Amino acid sequence: MGILDHVSELFSFEHNHHSKKRKQLQTVEIKVKMDCEGCERRVKKAVKDMKGVNQVEVNPKQNKLTVTGYVEPKKVLKRVRNKTGKHAEFWPYVPYDVVYHPYVAGAYDKKAPPGYVRNVLDDPKVSNLARASSMEERYSTAFSDENPNACTVM
Repeated sequence: MGILDHVSELFSFEHNHHSKKRKQLQTVEIKVKMDCEGCERRVKKAVKDMKGVNQVEVNPKQNKLTVTGYVEPKKVLKRVRNKTGKHAEFWPYVPYDVVYHPYVAGAYDKKAPPGYVRNVLDDPKVSNLARASSMEERYSTAFSDENPNACTVM
């Protein structure tokens, strides 16, 4: 290995470039308690100057912040927590028609906005409760026409 080999490696076109992974366009939804217009402005201002953010929407009625852009969700959440000093978490709700049994104790949440229930698909403790149970099968057999003596409630 002489100097000539070293110089030829520097000028060769076969570099092993580690190209950066480009972030994908994402929508990050965060739940942040907002009491007044000042809170709304502070939350919006905290994330609108982040690199990669395309759009910021604040919905104070639902206490919801929606950020769209080429961002990492954890970084957005951390930024909101640090800049505003407020408790923030990822949006824990999904539309009620996505969940099999939206009114099961683990899925139903009084604090959820209208038309939403808690996301039980991400929470393994609650997802077992929200699945179809064997009780439904018993109810359907109790009201069967094949057995007229099964239920006499009228």
